[in-house]
Amino acid sequence: MNTNRIAMTAPRAAQTRSLSKLFIFAVFSLLASFAAAQHVDNAAIEDADILNLRSPQADVFASGQPTQEQLQLLAKSGVKHIINLRPSSEQDWDEGAYVKSLGMEYHNIPVAGAADVSSENAMQLNELLTSLNGQPLLVHCASSNRVGALRALIEGETNGAGLESAIATGKSWGLTSLEPVVRTKLGK
Repeated sequence: MNTNRIAMTAPRAAQTRSLSKLFIFAVFSLLASFAAAQHVDNAAIEDADILNLRSPQADVFASGQPTQEQLQLLAKSGVKHIINLRPSSEQDWDEGAYVKSLGMEYHNIPVAGAADVSSENAMQLNELLTSLNGQPLLVHCASSNRVGALRALIEGETNGAGLESAIATGKSWGLTSLEPVVRTKLGK
């Protein structure tokens, strides 16, 4: 009887190897299709005329306030997350509900103005961006100035960049009139 068990084990082992190969192929195919589904239509986004649109990193966009039509286009173009730095007091519509209705995730870090350009808010944005690691997203305020200010603080305080390098990073994300505030905070 032991001979039959040995004889039957070899075909089972070959069958198990074949199934393992098939399983691995299926997993890689699924991952490849998932990666393809994450593709972002950068050209469509760039053509959408979004206020102060910038792309400081692959599949990461910074801008001023997008319109509802532009948010629709972002969703259709593969953006998965919207990060809004505007407090609700600055908006007369429910952006969060609208973004969610389009199938995207919505995140809000209220930065009311220069007083809220803080290390704490910069750290909160940095942690959120890190947690979304590589997923297509847009981070915005009214003009992208607050976005750039927080990114400059992150660069200087967290990443240890020098003042001018931090400011340059902030500008690539939209920093403009808040530059003196950032320089003061990073100069301390």
